[in-house]
Amino acid sequence: MTNFKAVQISINTPALLFPAITLLMLAYTNRFLALASLIRKLHSEYKGSKEDKHLVKAQIVNLHRRLTLIKRMQASGILSFFFCVLSMLFIYIEQEVGAYSIFALSLIFLLVSLALSLNEIYISTRALEIELKDLED
Repeated sequence: MTNFKAVQISINTPALLFPAITLLMLAYTNRFLALASLIRKLHSEYKGSKEDKHLVKAQIVNLHRRLTLIKRMQASGILSFFFCVLSMLFIYIEQEVGAYSIFALSLIFLLVSLALSLNEIYISTRALEIELKDLED
């Protein structure tokens, strides 16, 4: 039978995630701002042009999905950060079981955020493929 060594985390363990989560949130914000700019540009093109609205409509559908994903990515990242800080509080008040559970939640939300980010990247490359297809035609 194998003996399992009890895992102990200190207040420094959740603190290690702070820079990673902060950089992720900055990257997500930059993606959101770029997407918002693109949506505004596309909106003015759509209103001003009477030609080729099919391509613009396809891009709008794609951008709507990306916007929803970015919103969920940001929410998951914020929840990860929230639970990370909360786990530090539980470590500070010496509630180890709660601290471990909450830190696990933090890691789960970080994974969800990264998975959503991967999906958004996939969708954004499909948007570029729409543009390239238009150039080929």
